Amino acid sequence: YNRYMHDYLGTVKAVDESVGRVLKFLDDEGLADNTIVVYASDQGFYLGEHGWFDKRWIFEESLRTPLLVRWPGVTKPGSTSAALVSNVDFAQTFLDVAGVSAPADMQGGSLVPLLKGEQPGDWRKAFYYHYYEYPVPHRVRPHYGVVTDRYKLVHFYAPDVDYWELFDRQA
Repeated sequence: YNRYMHDYLGTVKAVDESVGRVLKFLDDEGLADNTIVVYASDQGFYLGEHGWFDKRWIFEESLRTPLLVRWPGVTKPGSTSAALVSNVDFAQTFLDVAGVSAPADMQGGSLVPLLKGEQPGDWRKAFYYHYYEYPVPHRVRPHYGVVTDRYKLVHFYAPDVDYWELFDRQA
């Protein structure tokens, strides 16, 4: 575990330093005001919470994904949003910023209103999660669930379990 954490934290430090170098370059070259920087990851990661490491669970440490945006003049520095967003929103966002209409059959929604501090009334209220690779490669029990801003309903199933859990994410 200590070796794993050492390697993981070293990687995080290197990414942080590299992002800092990119932002400094944009500032030094006078490009920052005309550049949107988006930093994201595929999903969160357990670092010993609940006795676990890795990812693949519907629980918060694994489910939440890093998403940082610097958009000078549009996104207020230090602001946050509780809106349910996903990587499927990136393409819609980039098309919107570029002034290009998205195809009607495209998934996701533009994050531009959220980045401006506004939440559209028709923004997603829930999302579905499903993990099914069992027993290999990770031995994570198959489960699926629905997550809203307030609740999370999870069903663990097969081959030898069948139970539900309901979480109040605010309490």
